[in-house]
This record gives sequence, structure tokens and C-alpha cells, in this order.
Amino acid sequence: MARVLQSCQSGGENSNMLRVALTTSNDTNAQPYEDALRPYFDAERVLPGDTRAATEFAALVLAGGHDINPAAYGEARAPETEKPDDARDELERRMLGEALAADLPVLAICRGAQMLNVATGGKLIQHLPTTAMHRRRGILHAHDVRVREGTRLAEICGAARLDVNSRHHQAISPEHVGAGLLVTATSAGDEVVEAVEMPAHRFVVGVQWHPEDSVGVRESDRRLFAAFAAAVSDRAK
Repeated sequence: MARVLQSCQSGGENSNMLRVALTTSNDTNAQPYEDALRPYFDAERVLPGDTRAATEFAALVLAGGHDINPAAYGEARAPETEKPDDARDELERRMLGEALAADLPVLAICRGAQMLNVATGGKLIQHLPTTAMHRRRGILHAHDVRVREGTRLAEICGAARLDVNSRHHQAISPEHVGAGLLVTATSAGDEVVEAVEMPAHRFVVGVQWHPEDSVGVRESDRRLFAAFAAAVSDRAK
């Protein structure tokens, strides 16, 4: 697919308009996210400690990574929960709040989808009883998800059931979904929340799987990135 967004030349009034922020950390492999976004635009990595506002960018992508500190949703850390990266948590909560307030397009992946839920007042399941089904690194088809009819995700992917990869042990709590969020997909085997979106916003979609890893071989994942890019392009007009 041809590049649908082009970087603005520096120095002009709109020189920062089409820069897309990719929040990540030094120990997260950002390359797959950048590769998946590259047919449309270049993403700029934003690391913990960065003080730039989300509104300096055209859109926000929240990448995967370590577990979110459970203190953010009022719980003690479970034994299975990884040591938190509080600086990254703080960065993403701030930038996500700014992006939502400005109605910037947001694509949230794995940890990113979980952060979307936490930042809007929801909670997480710290360790799934069916972790073995969901933590399957390097496997292209880990399990199926059922997509809710009539949602943006269903429109994007064009299917009621999707094959996805999976490498997580936490998930959004279905009893504590964030304000304004709609659950749009669940895993076929155990009803774990697999995707959410915010219908009141231009484009806010979170998925629990890693579409950046299979965008080259799975049409539904390619369409997800294309839809995000189209939303960014439309807002920039």
C-alpha cells in the first residue's frame, strides 16, 4: 500500500502535525511497531522521562511491555506481576489523557490496551488462570477471538472471528472496564477481554494481541494499522 501520510517539512506552521508518538521503553523492541507503521508514516519513539505533550503529535501508539503497577488501580502487587516501570506508567497515563482530551487517534497494543483501561478508571486481572493459553510467544495462531458485531473493530477487520497471536498473562477485568470503553472482542476459549474501543472518540482502539508481529501475513492486522493511519490522515486534513 502506498504511503498515505507524508512528513511535513520542518519550519512551517504545521511542521509537527503528522508526527506520531510511539510510547515504549529502552528494553522494549520497538522495531516491529515501527515496521508496521512505516507504510503510512514514521513513528517517533517517546521514552520515559520525555516531557513533550501528546498534542505535539498527530496520534499516539501505546506499545507492549512490562506489567502496569497495580497501585494505579488500587491493588497490591501479586507474586506473578512483574516489577513495575513507574516512569513509563506515568508517561503513558499523561500522554493518553492529553490525547483523549484532544481527540487524537490512539492505537493501544497489549500493555497499551491495559493502560487504556487503567487510565480510564478500570482494573486488570493480574494473572490469568488460563495464562498458558495466552502466553504463547512465537506462535502465529495462538487462539481465536470473537469480535462484537457493529463495532469499529468488526468494521475494520471484516470478520466475526479472528486468529490472533498472544503473549500476555494479564488482561482487562470485565467487571472493571474503564469509563467510555466498550469491550469489542473476547477470546473464544475463556472469554478474556481481547479488545476495547471508545465509540465517542474519533479512533481509540486497543487490542490485547500483537498485530505488529503478523501484519505481513494476516489481513485483519494489516487492516487495523491501515484504519489507524486513515484516521490520522483524516484528522490532519
